[in-house]
Amino acid sequence: MQQGIKRRGFSASLGLAALGVGGWITGCSKVPDTIKIGVAQPLSGPLAGLGQDLLNGVKLAVDEINRSGLNVDGKRVTLEVVAQDDRADAASGKAAAQQLLESGVVAVIGHLNSGVSLETAPIYAAKEVPQLIISTNPRITQLGLATTFRIVANDNLQARAIGAFAAAQLNADAYAVVDDGSPYGKGLAEGAAAQLLAAKKHIAVRQSFDDKTVAFAELAARLKEAQVRVIVCMLNDFQALALLQELQKLGHSRVALLGGDLVKTADMAKGMGVIDGIYATSPVLDVAEFTTGRQFLEKYIAAFQKPPAYGGHYTYDAVYVVSEAIKKAGSAAPADITRALRGINGYAPVTGTMAWDGQGELRYGAVGVYELRKGQWELRMRSDRW
Repeated sequence: MQQGIKRRGFSASLGLAALGVGGWITGCSKVPDTIKIGVAQPLSGPLAGLGQDLLNGVKLAVDEINRSGLNVDGKRVTLEVVAQDDRADAASGKAAAQQLLESGVVAVIGHLNSGVSLETAPIYAAKEVPQLIISTNPRITQLGLATTFRIVANDNLQARAIGAFAAAQLNADAYAVVDDGSPYGKGLAEGAAAQLLAAKKHIAVRQSFDDKTVAFAELAARLKEAQVRVIVCMLNDFQALALLQELQKLGHSRVALLGGDLVKTADMAKGMGVIDGIYATSPVLDVAEFTTGRQFLEKYIAAFQKPPAYGGHYTYDAVYVVSEAIKKAGSAAPADITRALRGINGYAPVTGTMAWDGQGELRYGAVGVYELRKGQWELRMRSDRW
């Protein structure tokens, strides 16, 4: 009996020793077998199509990188996507950020909405986890957080593009500037209005709404009375279409409408023929504008049985740049990856390159101006300077 007890004790000691050695070996490894990449986007609600597209771009890149093989500090690793729905809402976004951090992600591709990114950026920064955002409000990088990296041009450049194009290409005696009251819409409207005033253009109507208003009979009457010929419209597409219907009722159709990303949608084709012209600006350049865009489109459609809806090619590129930063750092520690991203000039398969200035702004971001013609958005001009 005693011998049995001793034998079991001896075996248990060996087992503990083995566990100790195994734990020590694991503890010494700087690079885990699996590295988790977080994605936080609106995956439900009205913006679910855009959010899913951004997630699809990440998934496509991760699948490709895993197939080709990623070696970090001499070790073969696998990337894993961990996705959370931020519901385009700040409170939900903060909860999603916490869940991603608890799951052990080393970088986050998110968020779409500026209001959500503003709230979540400090959460990621507290854990030194890099956050690659497609949100465009300048205030996000002005927080001064080392972990924030924008993957498109910001609203300052887009506002200059809107104002410059409206003043020079849509020359009129009277302009209107309207917005949806959101940080995105109001910020763009104010920047565009400043550009128009600098160009000595007359803004006859300046008004803010909320992002749900569709009753625009009063606004349409004011536009007609002031003989406004150019509407700088920072409203959602369904709001812009409601405004066009009211203008049509009043017979005030000799008008051009210039919006931002929110009107650069397929649904805006419903407004064709109602007014003289419909234009939109966007820092998310169409994938077809890039040399390797066709190859990306083919791969994306093969994987998801539909074309990209928004900026999946940017999140696809962002994952490639993050993977390059991980290799450069030789580490999966978020702080090491953040430092590597700060000094990287990363190869981006579709858009060409991603590199950031000291604030985390994309060095070579551009804004395009598009015209709706024959039901399609066609590029009129683009620039990284405006």
